[in-house]
Amino acid sequence: MQPEQIEQILSQALELDHVQVTGEGNHFQVVAVGAMFTDLSRVKKQQAVYAPLKEYIASNEIHALGIKAFTPDEWQKQQKFGQL
Repeated sequence: MQPEQIEQILSQALELDHVQVTGEGNHFQVVAVGAMFTDLSRVKKQQAVYAPLKEYIASNEIHALGIKAFTPDEWQKQQKFGQL
């Protein structure tokens, strides 16, 4: 599976302002930004990103998935302080 495929799946399934996937083989890192994450705990944010990818995780096309999910405000703060 390619990072671009994961980006497309997440973009179609979730209301995101920005999604970036890096990695290779079956190990990937996701940065997802969207207002949909407002008022969600970190765990709930990660569950929202995992949900559209469940079948690929189950088939081992995705073995490891690191997720950083932000609201637009959180994303701006992360970028401002260079924490990513």
